Amino acid sequence: MQRTLRPQCSKSIQKSIRAFSSSRPAMSTPRIGFVPEHFSTPIEFAKKHYGLSSTLIPFPSGTGHMVTSLQNGEIDIGVGLTEGWIAALGKEQATQKDAGFKIVGSYVETPLCWAISTGARRDQLTGVHDLKGKTVGVSRIGSGSYIMSYVLADQQGWLDSSSSDSPFPVEPLNTFLNLREGVNKSTADFFMWEHFTSKRYYDNGEIKKIGEIYTPWSSWKIVAASHLLNPQNWSSGPNATAPALKEELQDVLLKINKGVKHFESNQEEAVQYISTKLDYSEEDAREWLKTVRFAQDVRGVDKSVVTKTVSVLQKAGVLDSTVDPTHMIGLERSEAVKWV
Repeated sequence: MQRTLRPQCSKSIQKSIRAFSSSRPAMSTPRIGFVPEHFSTPIEFAKKHYGLSSTLIPFPSGTGHMVTSLQNGEIDIGVGLTEGWIAALGKEQATQKDAGFKIVGSYVETPLCWAISTGARRDQLTGVHDLKGKTVGVSRIGSGSYIMSYVLADQQGWLDSSSSDSPFPVEPLNTFLNLREGVNKSTADFFMWEHFTSKRYYDNGEIKKIGEIYTPWSSWKIVAASHLLNPQNWSSGPNATAPALKEELQDVLLKINKGVKHFESNQEEAVQYISTKLDYSEEDAREWLKTVRFAQDVRGVDKSVVTKTVSVLQKAGVLDSTVDPTHMIGLERSEAVKWV
């Protein structure tokens, strides 16, 4: 409760009280980058129903673009694909550079199903077995669609362990629309994108599905710029009094938690939003709901998940052996529980 000063208070006392109360800087409003697909629904609900005041900035070209924007200071928080964040962090480590961000949260616990697509009339391409040496369309170098091409090649035994080159010729095409056009115009032979986002275009005959691949890790993580993290060892030791995350970042994660809970309790509202505001049919929205599981508490990340992802990306040739998963983490789940 704010204390009301009586008129007889001296000016010096009033001045001292004003100085004391203004010594703590006001929380800033972080800018959040997100992919404007069905997975973003809990974030929309956090803003609509629970006072998430952050500016939401859509990145239809995906996680790779968010990495660049984080490093350029254009956003403060990113909600994107696990492999995209970890690949970017690992590559910066390999060059002994500070990436400027770390993983602070877990958003989606289930794997992502990447559909493998080609042009509707590309009759010579009928399955994954036809893709060896073909050109892959990706949104950006370093994006999830780019990294998963390595994972696909690794699963098929097509990687050349003696070469650091991409297992496929690569054509960066930026947007999902450009990718669909690219495989129909033979700019690229195939591309990979999330199944339900692609499905509408199978149904209307624009592209065709020739395979799918699941991520060997939980699919979405939350990262934050370094300025939203307290200094290293801030929360270590028996006398720790504050979490590793600054207050404005804690607030964002708590609001997203509320958005997730609302999403789970109001599935019809979710279907309505996805099928009217995003590019999905009501039927596909309902089917997707059966496949996805969001984190019950988005704060923190399991080190084992990061370590496993690094291991797979090393095997696929995306990262080298010098990468340290520990240095990618801004908040572990085991630490997060201290501040619940």
